[in-house]
Amino acid sequence: MDYRFLSINPAFERLTGLKAADLIGHTVLEVMPDTEAYWIDLYGQVALTGKSNHFEQFAQALGRYFEVEAFQPKPGQFAVLFLDVTERKLAEKEKAKLQDKLQQAQKMEAIGVLAGGIAHDFNNILGAILGYTEMAREDAQPGSRSANNLDKVLTSTFRAKDLVRQILAFSRQAVVARIPIKIQPLVKESLKIIRASIPSTITIKQNIDAQCRIVLADPTQIQQIIMNLCTNAFHAMEKTGGILAVTLKTTLIDSATRLDGLQILPGEYVELTISDTGTGIEPEIITKIFDPYFTTKEIGKGTGLGLSITYGIIKSCEGSITVESTVGHGTTFHVYLPVLQKEAESKELTKSSNETLGGKERILFVDDEELLVGMWGDMLERLGYTVLTLSNSSEALTTFMDDPDQFDLVITDQTMPGLTGTELASRMLRIRPELPIILCTGFSYLVNEESAKAIGIKKFALKPLSESSLAKLIRSCLDEIGDSH
Repeated sequence: MDYRFLSINPAFERLTGLKAADLIGHTVLEVMPDTEAYWIDLYGQVALTGKSNHFEQFAQALGRYFEVEAFQPKPGQFAVLFLDVTERKLAEKEKAKLQDKLQQAQKMEAIGVLAGGIAHDFNNILGAILGYTEMAREDAQPGSRSANNLDKVLTSTFRAKDLVRQILAFSRQAVVARIPIKIQPLVKESLKIIRASIPSTITIKQNIDAQCRIVLADPTQIQQIIMNLCTNAFHAMEKTGGILAVTLKTTLIDSATRLDGLQILPGEYVELTISDTGTGIEPEIITKIFDPYFTTKEIGKGTGLGLSITYGIIKSCEGSITVESTVGHGTTFHVYLPVLQKEAESKELTKSSNETLGGKERILFVDDEELLVGMWGDMLERLGYTVLTLSNSSEALTTFMDDPDQFDLVITDQTMPGLTGTELASRMLRIRPELPIILCTGFSYLVNEESAKAIGIKKFALKPLSESSLAKLIRSCLDEIGDSH
C-alpha cells in the first residue's frame, strides 16, 4: 500500500531501460517524484477501492502508447499491466488523416461542381448587367452624377466577374494566366475598397515603395491575397478598432536569412506586410490557420477558405507567407513574391487612339439567353455592324444554310438547348471552312480555347465580356481574315 516496487518483469526493463535492481524496494515517488498526483488519481483508486482500472496512456519519454490495466491481485497490493499499442494507435491516426484528406478532397470536388454550375448562369447575368450599364454610361453626360454612379456599377461588376474566376481557379477549373506586373497599384486600389467598407474606428496606414520591382503573377489573385488578409485584420479589430498597417517593399533574402516558416530560395523578393492591432491568434491554432475550412469566426463571417486560398496562390507563385501573432496585441502576415529577373514591362490594357472598334460587317449572334441577345444586338448595332440575333441554335443553323455567305462573322454561346456552340460551329464550318466564328461561354466542362481552335473556331472568350473586349475580339477576328485574303 505504500507503492513500493515488489516485482518487475524483463519486458518492462527492455521497454523502459529501467532495471529491476534499481526499482525493487523503492517507492514509485522515490523513482518518479513528479508523478504523485498522477499515481493517486489513476492507481490510487485501485488500492483504495479494490476495483480494477483500465485506461490509455501515452509515455512522453518513450514516445509509446499503452493500454494499462491496474488491479489488486490480493489485498494490500496491486499490479499494473502495460500493453504496447503504439503501432495500432499510429495506424489509427494515419487512417484518420487519410479520411480527413478524403473528406477535404470530396469537399473540393463539391466546390468544383458547384462553381462550374454557378459560373455559367452567373456570368450570363453579369454579362447583361455589364452590357446595359456600359451603354447607359455612354449615353450619360460626362461628369454627371449618373455617369459617376454607373462607373461604380461597372467597377462592382468587374469585381464580381473576377470573383467568379477566383472561385473557378480555386476549384482548379480555370487556367490562371500570370503576367509581369507591379503590385503597387493593386495594393492602393484594394485599400480604397477596404477603406470604404470598414468603420472609421480602424485607421489604415500604408507605406508603399513606388520603386518595388516586377513580379510574375495574376493581378486578380494578388488583389485576392490583399483583400483576404485585410479582411481578416478587420475582423480581428471589428469590436475594438485599431490600426491596419500595409507595407510594400523589395527585400533581399540570402542564405543566412533565418525566418520561421520562410521556405524560399535566396534572391530578391517583393515583401507585402499586413498587420493589425487586434485580438491575435492563439498559439495552439496558429499552425492550422492555412488549413482549408478552418475558421474561428462565427457563422456568416467566414468559410475557412480565405487563408488556404491565399497560401495556395503564394505557393503557386513560388513565394512564401509567414505569420507572427501575440494574443491581445495583434497579428502580422509577411508575403514574399519572387522578383521577375527579366526586366519586362507590365502589361497594360490600353486602347490606342486610332484603334477602330466598330465596322460595317454582317454578324450572326446566337445565344439562348434572351436578355443577352437583345443587349448584344443593340450594342453591336451601335458599333456599326449589321446584326441578326437568334436565341435558337437549330434555327441559326437553318438560317445560315439558306445563304452561307450572308454573314461575315458568327458569335455563338456554347451551352444551349439543341445544338451546342461547338456543334453549331462544326456544321457551319463544313459548309464554309473559312467562316470566322467566336465561341463564348460562361463556363463549360466540354470546351476550352485549345479544343475550340482544334475544330476551326477562330476565337474563344469567357463571359462576361465588356463592350470594348468583344469589339476588339470581333475586329481582330475580321481583320485576320481580311489580311489572309
